[in-house]
Amino acid sequence: MTRCTWMAALAVVALAGCGENLATKERLPADGGGGSGGGGGAPGGPTWHQDVQPIVARSCEGCHTPGAIAPFALRTWEEARPWHDAMRLAVESRTMPPWLAGPGCNEYRHDPSLTQEEIDTIVAWSLAGAPEGEPATPVPPAPIGGLDRVDRELEMPEAYTPRQHPDDYRCFLLDWPEEELSFITGFQAVPGAPTEVHHVIAFLIEPDLVDDAEARDAAEEGPGWTCFAGPGVGSGANSFRWLGAWAPGSTGADFPAGTGLRMEPGSKIALQVHYNTLTAGATPDRTRVQFKVARQVESEAIVVPFTNPNWLRGDAMAIPAGEADVRHAWSFPLSLYVAGLGGEAGPLLLHAAALHLHQLGTRASIRIDRAEDACVLEIPRWDFHWQSIFDLRQPIRIEPGEEVILECHWDNTPENQMVIDGARLPAQDVAWGEGTRDEMCLGILYVTPAE
Repeated sequence: MTRCTWMAALAVVALAGCGENLATKERLPADGGGGSGGGGGAPGGPTWHQDVQPIVARSCEGCHTPGAIAPFALRTWEEARPWHDAMRLAVESRTMPPWLAGPGCNEYRHDPSLTQEEIDTIVAWSLAGAPEGEPATPVPPAPIGGLDRVDRELEMPEAYTPRQHPDDYRCFLLDWPEEELSFITGFQAVPGAPTEVHHVIAFLIEPDLVDDAEARDAAEEGPGWTCFAGPGVGSGANSFRWLGAWAPGSTGADFPAGTGLRMEPGSKIALQVHYNTLTAGATPDRTRVQFKVARQVESEAIVVPFTNPNWLRGDAMAIPAGEADVRHAWSFPLSLYVAGLGGEAGPLLLHAAALHLHQLGTRASIRIDRAEDACVLEIPRWDFHWQSIFDLRQPIRIEPGEEVILECHWDNTPENQMVIDGARLPAQDVAWGEGTRDEMCLGILYVTPAE
């Protein structure tokens, strides 16, 4: 399991790179803009080696390392000292490290968020001039997952250089090489150009949709085709079958023990890559994806794109222009919903969850309709650029008939619109759609049958 995101069978669009919030702000002078940053500081106060470096190793270094997506490294005191003011501001505002899940809802694996004590330590260290302290053996970066073996590695058919600035969403069609029924039991990605690749999502293209995908691939010049929320192949549930995802700072992971995603022979994979060239020039990329594969598993998992089907048509999920807090909510028995996707209608185990909205989103939640508190995931401050999957420390058993409640909120006032080329776009009526200015309210659940 990983720190920036859980590399199981789930992902949503536009996962941004660790460090982006800092990268898009005006950068500070080379000395950090505040203090000498030498070896001084108040006697007995926190120092880099003794106090700050262990925190950075656990929660920051996976992204802030050379070749990763963050715009500067934080492995050593020499690297961190020029950025100590930026570090202080980021942790005080809780924009870094990115962690959207609200407190008190549930507990998740590999939470990189800082305690108040850790925040106070970094703040005090920065205000004291970022003292180095006595050299010590660095704490190694926290383990961030990785497959225990790689059975199959697939690569984009040819290199692609982003054409749209600053964001380019592109899908590339990959052959699935297995000639027998198999199950994906782990996933990781290896971006070819880490400074511009902001997320990778592998979508399943089942055998009966291969012709459609190949037509999409052939319709546009150059490798791949433009794609947003999904690969745009098929319809309904068949267009939203996730196999795995990568986000900056992650190395992938095995799926929960004994579980896996079914892969029929003759299937293909649509590999969606989100390129962002805001802080780096466009360079050729040839991303690879790696899979752990098994011939059989104890529990066949399914990825559930949970949403109100009526929202997908017309303006059933209307978000009028000018409204500051538009709310839409929906609930449905999860077992029946899973049965509609081809899964089993009995009791289920919910292992992980994610939420997906677009640019106007402000907050969202997933709950189970029970007498006792049954909060799965709550995001009180939605950020389109920090979308992750949250791996539950303890799977939740959901009985037949129990309803999952999905709730989303949006701000469609003029002040909350996107800025393009320095100009804020006018507010407009919005409904469900895959475009950047459209909206969604989507819960993503990784489930298996309960014993």
